Amino acid sequence: MTSTAPEPESGARAAHPDHLGHVIFITAAAAMGGFLFGYDSSVINGAVEAIRDRYDIGSGTLAQVIAIALIGCAIGAATAGRIADRIGRIRCMQIASVLFTASAIGSALPFALWDLAMWRIIGGFAIGMASVIGPAYIAEVSPPAYRGRLGSFQQAAIVIGIAVSQLVNYTVLQIADGDQRGKILGLEAWQWMLGVMVVPAILYGLLSFVIPESPRFLVSVGKKAQARKVLAEVEGEGIDLDARVAEIETAMHREHKSSFKDLLGNRFFFLPIVWVGIGLSMFQQLVGINVAFYYSATLWQSVGIDPTDSFFYSFTTSIINIIGTVIAMILVDRVGRRPLALVGSVGMALALAVEAWAFSADLVDGKLPETQGVVALIAAHTFVLFFALSWGVVVWVFLGEMFPNRLRAAALGVAVFAQWMANWAITASFPSLADWNLSGTYIIYTCFAVLSIPFVLKFVKETKGKTLEEMG
Repeated sequence: MTSTAPEPESGARAAHPDHLGHVIFITAAAAMGGFLFGYDSSVINGAVEAIRDRYDIGSGTLAQVIAIALIGCAIGAATAGRIADRIGRIRCMQIASVLFTASAIGSALPFALWDLAMWRIIGGFAIGMASVIGPAYIAEVSPPAYRGRLGSFQQAAIVIGIAVSQLVNYTVLQIADGDQRGKILGLEAWQWMLGVMVVPAILYGLLSFVIPESPRFLVSVGKKAQARKVLAEVEGEGIDLDARVAEIETAMHREHKSSFKDLLGNRFFFLPIVWVGIGLSMFQQLVGINVAFYYSATLWQSVGIDPTDSFFYSFTTSIINIIGTVIAMILVDRVGRRPLALVGSVGMALALAVEAWAFSADLVDGKLPETQGVVALIAAHTFVLFFALSWGVVVWVFLGEMFPNRLRAAALGVAVFAQWMANWAITASFPSLADWNLSGTYIIYTCFAVLSIPFVLKFVKETKGKTLEEMG
């Protein structure tokens, strides 16, 4: 039960930081984890066919090597919340940076297929940590009036990471004369694609040393003076800092520290709010968005587009992803989270249905007929646009906002764990499903996009404009 005692009036709802640029820098630094998340998730797109050729493996084994990183992601997401509550958000970022760096080096210099898979799991663990810590930290340092836009930095960083990975892949492929296994300074092209990530991984670690710890974590460990200092930085001197600390402390005292047991309900295992978070996370992946980023080069080659052009289309898809994300960042605090999600669901369902129709055509000399080929490319870009301007952003904003303080870290971990498992299921199944029936595969993704509409209408509540202490 929650207390009915009056809350301290701090003025947080209308808080405006004295130096918004500084808050943006803090948010952007934290979102570097999202950049690495996007880069590491998508860079493998450029190496898929080279790995298949180098290790002489079939579609099933190849899919497991590609998807195995997602097992690490799920483990990292499930444990990051508890680690963050024990040692702080900043320490988690630093651990993730070290793991990203090790994964980049190891993946670029594998001895065999098994250790490439091992390094991908390690990189996946870092992605999972970053996917939980990023939105939680950003939500905790953002003033309510700006939290939607600042929260969308996480997804913006992810899509920029995806785009940069595709640009790096395309550039490396050009240097290697279009051959993924072409040699550059003694290494094959695909090894350079994976190894470049060491640069942003180190930068992420360095930035973590110059941003403040979350004020909520500081209050939770009794460091109230430091918490006041951080709140003054991010919410401005105009608020009552003592009342603001008391507001956070009251919420924390009223609701004990989050743990897995707190998420359990009587009838349906988890509390309803946790199931909503799980549902949002799973629908975000079950529409098949990561097929566009893990397999797009292979997909386009399978319907007759030459390798260089397929890499170019992967890059243009990433640019559309960025454009959609910018649209969402502009609208998320104006229109709200729910309307964007609904518009996105409708747009994705229509685009996926059109893709399913285009891929149903018989190949002619190994290629789609010209009309269906053009329609497939336009529909694929349209699908990514509607995903980016809606579910790509609002799910991360929702997950950072929707849970009560007593549940936030643990619930985020469970929700993002579910997201990674759904991601794994889609990623591991796509090569085999595509071999079975590419059009049928896209019909499955269309069904999930359609089902997301009644899910949002019935179960998802708007969080626009509320303080984190008001949630739940």
